[in-house]
Amino acid sequence: MAEAADFQGMNPSPARRWLRRTASLIVGVPMVAGLLAGPAAPSAQAEAATKAPAGSRTVDVSLDTLAPSAPVEGDTLTVSGTLTNKGKKTVTDAEVDLRVGPRLSGRGAIDEAAKRTGYQPGSDPAKLGGSYTLKVPELASGVSQDFTLAVPVNKLDLDAEGVYQLGVSLTGRTADYAYDQVLGIQRTFLPWQPEDTKSKTKLTFLWPLIASAHLTAETGSDEQQTPVFANDDLALELAPGGRLEQLVSLGRQLPVTWVIDPDLLASADAMTKNYRVKVGDTTVAGTNQAIAKKWLTDLQAAVKDGKVVALPFADPDLASIAHRGKNVSGALSHLQTATEVAGTTVETVLHVKPSTDFAWPVDGAIDPSVVDVATSAGAHKVIARSDSLEETGGLPYTPTSARPIGGGTTAVVADHRLSTAFTGDMSKAGASTLAVQKFLAQTLAVTEQAPDNERSIVVAPQRTPTAAQAQTMARALQALTAEHWTQPLDLTAAADQKPDAQATTKVPRASQYPKKLRSQELPTQAFQDIRTTQNSLNSFQVILTQPDRVVTPFGNAINRSVSSSWRGRPLEAQRYRDAVHTYLQGLTTEVQLITKTDVTLSGRSATIPVTVQNKLVQGVDHLVLRLTSNNATRLKLNDGKAVAQEPVEIAGGHSQSVKFDASANANGQAQVTARLFTTDGAPYGEEMTFTVKVSEVTPTVLLVIAGGLLLLVLAGIRMYTHRKRTVAGAVVDGDGGEPEQPSDPAPDTGPESGNPSGPGEKVDR
Repeated sequence: MAEAADFQGMNPSPARRWLRRTASLIVGVPMVAGLLAGPAAPSAQAEAATKAPAGSRTVDVSLDTLAPSAPVEGDTLTVSGTLTNKGKKTVTDAEVDLRVGPRLSGRGAIDEAAKRTGYQPGSDPAKLGGSYTLKVPELASGVSQDFTLAVPVNKLDLDAEGVYQLGVSLTGRTADYAYDQVLGIQRTFLPWQPEDTKSKTKLTFLWPLIASAHLTAETGSDEQQTPVFANDDLALELAPGGRLEQLVSLGRQLPVTWVIDPDLLASADAMTKNYRVKVGDTTVAGTNQAIAKKWLTDLQAAVKDGKVVALPFADPDLASIAHRGKNVSGALSHLQTATEVAGTTVETVLHVKPSTDFAWPVDGAIDPSVVDVATSAGAHKVIARSDSLEETGGLPYTPTSARPIGGGTTAVVADHRLSTAFTGDMSKAGASTLAVQKFLAQTLAVTEQAPDNERSIVVAPQRTPTAAQAQTMARALQALTAEHWTQPLDLTAAADQKPDAQATTKVPRASQYPKKLRSQELPTQAFQDIRTTQNSLNSFQVILTQPDRVVTPFGNAINRSVSSSWRGRPLEAQRYRDAVHTYLQGLTTEVQLITKTDVTLSGRSATIPVTVQNKLVQGVDHLVLRLTSNNATRLKLNDGKAVAQEPVEIAGGHSQSVKFDASANANGQAQVTARLFTTDGAPYGEEMTFTVKVSEVTPTVLLVIAGGLLLLVLAGIRMYTHRKRTVAGAVVDGDGGEPEQPSDPAPDTGPESGNPSGPGEKVDR
């Protein structure tokens, strides 16, 4: 409210001061009462929270356009924007004015000016006035009104080259104040250089094409291995007006170095053909092939004559690997693989040979372990940032970005102020204009620091700029294309620039790594999960006749699991890793033993069949089926051994019955375990156990049975012979009566004998 009372050349009268003091006392009484009574009622709190802005914040002044952004002699400066009355009272008798000056000395002064809010007499210059004022008779509460001011540059009273403050203010009255006061103001910067400087700053601007993971590890069973996307969101970014489409269409007109994640190219290329999209537990055919084809065609044209830097595949989070993963076996090998495949992918898709010699940690934050990991895969240049590798030598100017940090490694230190100039919401025209003007002001200030010392400055913006941020960056670079005080330089050339002798080369300690960035890193558990998946993949690929069909999509998915894009999204990262592992486990179980029921052996030897099923579309080999008898005394396998194994080779979609010879030594049950192994001895899949029942008939029993049968046969013969002799005797010696019938009982069996029964006899006891 102190700002609202400021009125040039006038002081409040004693009577007015008395009225104000009285009003303050009147207002203060209920406030004291409220404090004594306790917390204010909710309605009172809500009213206080919605209290309208006052003073120089009553009216919001938005600067939507400022053209030209960097004027020269003979230009007319046009400023347009919007006025919005945020107060509760109507503004009357208002006017919009330009306030130019003073000239700011150095980058620090620009930073201080950018922080200021509200009107500050003495700090803010006087109004330009005259005919370059726009009258606003009335601006009601909550109402917005556009404005435009046009002023010849020679009327701005600009002196020597440099950066000047430029303010747009609204001065007017409200019912509360019957005199003119500044009710709204917005400041920006006006870079002024009437003549080109002889020594220009070399400016390298990185143009990142990076996206989050969209492809899954799944592919179709067809010959083309139709890829499966987790969603179709990538198409939205590639479509006209989308984030990635804007980056390509804008970047092709700018002198930038393209920094590309090869995974994005691989994903877009996969989308140009048949692809499928997951929807719940099923997939549907993708329909955005035309969008992907056009985007890739446009990108190929954009980078044809430009400089391309390929990041390792899927843009791995170097700091996460360094701080949480490097002690987990295999973590560094994934980075090596991601680097090796990067160049091939870019060259295949874009038909240009990229540089793969750069590593880019998140936000350019480094410590010794991050540098070690960044260079472990072969990179010799690390893109750092000046808020990490801070200057400690008291240099009065911003040094050249390249500097040696030991071990043959060059740190390319991006300027922190310039690299973060386009963060935040740039979708509002006012915010975008302010960002552009501040960026231009800072680049001119860098040149002015040491005009005789030509330096090389690098800008590394956020990894995934929004479409609005990309548009704002493009506006800033287009304003520099006249090359008044800068000239473009690609990243490779910037890394080769001669470093400043006094520039900092000491890598900060691990304790200096930003806590906020450390809290966003992948946990150690993530790398342990990845190791488990990799071990399963290693075992699985051994048995495949076409391992590339599995190794390539899963290898890429594992690389995506450590992407920098997962920062701030721990649950999504966990789900992605789990999905990759679950799908791989599902494939490995497609090669399995068919459950076997108990087996009965009714003899000394027999054959035991075990069936192996392959549901994969490709064949499997390098497998053996091992059978183990848990009771070798009772049941032996293959030439009297307790363990036997046979090779397994099965075509895709088929089964194979593997047979083992078995021999039994005794009756009873024996447990047998069947399990698959790779030819190098690693177990594959789950083991299966079944029971073999032995019911063998021994030689002694067979002898007894055979003897009994022989006795029966002999007894039958004897009875028949005896009966025949009896009948014949009766015919010769008879008295002519009826002959005795064979069925008639003998008249006398004789006394029972106590001797053993003869062979074949039925003995009743």
